[in-house]
Amino acid sequence: MATKTILYQVGTAKIMSSDNDSIRILTADDHPLIRQGIAGLVATQSDMGVIAEAANGREAIEQFRTHRPDVTLMDLQMPETSGLDAITAIRGEFPEARIIVLTTYSGDVQVVRALKAGARGYLMKDVLDRELLDAIRTVHAGRKSISAEISIELAEHATDELLTPAEVRVLYLIAEGKANKEIAGRISTSEATVKGQIRNILAKLGAQDRTHAVTIGLKRGIIRL
Repeated sequence: MATKTILYQVGTAKIMSSDNDSIRILTADDHPLIRQGIAGLVATQSDMGVIAEAANGREAIEQFRTHRPDVTLMDLQMPETSGLDAITAIRGEFPEARIIVLTTYSGDVQVVRALKAGARGYLMKDVLDRELLDAIRTVHAGRKSISAEISIELAEHATDELLTPAEVRVLYLIAEGKANKEIAGRISTSEATVKGQIRNILAKLGAQDRTHAVTIGLKRGIIRL
């Protein structure tokens, strides 16, 4: 059985060094309480230990380079550099990096983006319990781990037609409260073209109107305000 040595303590949570047969974990989240909660949970396990923390995506990249963790727990919404950009950067430099997204956002488009960037797992932050520990072990073993809630969300929209980049841009402008004429001016096109794009957006999202389209776009992670 692995033994652990305390490196430092955050509140009641102890950050550990671990023997070679333990899973070495990097946590990246801009909320100290989340990092502390993860460290406290992991500290109860004999086969894993938190070896480093990061408060934003830039720090996550730096800490990964320094410590080369076995598994990284990555929040998506962080300052300076987003979690998604951090995943892309880390995987670009270290293709074998094993990263689990731990977030409050369950939108299927957001999940797909993270998985395409190289994440090996995707969990909601409300599973800071046995599911998280199992996911760490699963990803460390070379397999993927996606929570049941996320899997259902992905399956529900698996056959949906995706918005084009131009349509996503229009949806952002709708979310900003722009009228068709203003949108046309912002993207240098005609109002008729904008109206056609909006019709496509409503059809693809199954939305009843512009407001409904924005609501769906936010829920699915197509846009972020």
